[in-house]
Amino acid sequence: MYSRTLEIWVGIFVTLGFLALLLLTVKVSNLGALYSDAGYLVTAKFQNIGGLKVKAPVKISGVTIGRVTDIQFDNNTYKAVATLRLEPKFDKLPADTSASIFTSGLLGEQYIGLEPGGDTVFLTDKSEIYLTQSAMVLEQLIGQFLYRSAASGVDGNEKK
Repeated sequence: MYSRTLEIWVGIFVTLGFLALLLLTVKVSNLGALYSDAGYLVTAKFQNIGGLKVKAPVKISGVTIGRVTDIQFDNNTYKAVATLRLEPKFDKLPADTSASIFTSGLLGEQYIGLEPGGDTVFLTDKSEIYLTQSAMVLEQLIGQFLYRSAASGVDGNEKK
């Protein structure tokens, strides 16, 4: 009798553990926000999006106000076009809002940060954000540093 009760409790504990892992997986992967169609769509064009991915957060002052829903390439302007779905309660963003691509921490995920402007006209569905700043790509920065270091060494302009 004691052995059977112990087996039932172990089974319940293992089942709760699996449910907790499933809940954690859904929370970390943002699958809960996958099916949300509420809000309005805004586009922004960037020279370089770096490692930005669909479902990346859109934030203002560190608060998530939406998600990236699509990333395309514009053949006319040769820029990446990110489509952002912003939550409906954030419908008072000025039309001159700027968008930048940032990285959470040193090697974290990339997200789009919005900086509201001062315009009295607001962003609406199908609006475009014109003021954008592309992602800083670490490989490009290192390449520029190495190129400048090598160029200064060849010229004889290095400091002693």
